[in-house]
Amino acid sequence: MGEAEKKIATIHNVFAVIRGSEEPDRYVLLGNHRDAWTYGAVDPNSGTAVLLDIARRYALMMRQGWQPRRTIVLCSWDAEEFGMIGSTEWVEQNLLNLGSKVVAYLNVDCAVQGPGFFAGATPQLDNLLIEVAKKVQDPDSESMTIYDNWMITNKVINIQRLSGVDSDFAPLLQHAGVPSVDLYYGRDFPVYHTAFDSYNWMTNHGDPLFQRHVAELHKSLTQLGERYVSLHPITASIQELASAAEEAEGEAKKLREEERNSEFLVLKKRALNDRLMLAERGFLDADGLQGRQWFKHLVYGPRGDSESKLIFFPGIADAISASTRMKRKEGEAAIQHEIWRVARAIERASSALRGGIFTEK
Repeated sequence: MGEAEKKIATIHNVFAVIRGSEEPDRYVLLGNHRDAWTYGAVDPNSGTAVLLDIARRYALMMRQGWQPRRTIVLCSWDAEEFGMIGSTEWVEQNLLNLGSKVVAYLNVDCAVQGPGFFAGATPQLDNLLIEVAKKVQDPDSESMTIYDNWMITNKVINIQRLSGVDSDFAPLLQHAGVPSVDLYYGRDFPVYHTAFDSYNWMTNHGDPLFQRHVAELHKSLTQLGERYVSLHPITASIQELASAAEEAEGEAKKLREEERNSEFLVLKKRALNDRLMLAERGFLDADGLQGRQWFKHLVYGPRGDSESKLIFFPGIADAISASTRMKRKEGEAAIQHEIWRVARAIERASSALRGGIFTEK
């Protein structure tokens, strides 16, 4: 058994910033860590190779006069293998700005482990992943797209959810509430080439899949049905979220159909985009998960009980696990408390999607 040397050392996160032309104060982050155990050919160097190639291609495009709509930030995180220290400290230090300005985070860690295309994401980014995959050529076949490869490998489009704490998306999603994607090949897949050069999901995908959020939440409720607790708070709040998502989708459709490209229209699009961006933050709770306060996201997060079958709602999953060691009424009260917390979080997301607490329904 080897012994690790204990010492205090300085770590360095490295960033490259490409300023946006229309919304320079809105950021899309693309990142990977660069520290490794042993040689790190797959983890993280395959992801680093992808990140560097994307940076190179962006540089070539910029020399030809290209500029992104929003600011793109390429992030090279340090000390990920020691508990995601680099990304976590940066997120904590910049939490206020992240909450109001970051549109999404794309993670490429173990980018190439083998054949087959895989992805994990928060639901509102699902459509973006699918549409981009249909447009990008598969690196192993000139006659196929990444989408074709994806279908062959998985038989269906299977996008995993980011409830684990195994890469740098965790602090951005589970602490700051930033919509995130994890991309990889071989049961862990990468962003390939410049698939996200025109990453503008906020503009082109009005209601960026909050309807899918609704479907996922409904699905998870069935796993709570056998408990002697009231699910009404969550079911009611999910219905409200579905209504808000439908309204946002209708609003976005009207904006996309608007022919005039006036300054007023640009402002209206930006306002809607901001609401879509902030809706994910609604799922955060200042008190965090019980006993694990750092994790603020009440829908996605690690479960304290590894035996739990709940994919979502880590706080409810923890309460169910803890209830087995309590008297029945006490346990049910603990579960009900967590249900109310989740319901309020979903209501906050609905409010953000509608644009505020005093907007008309």
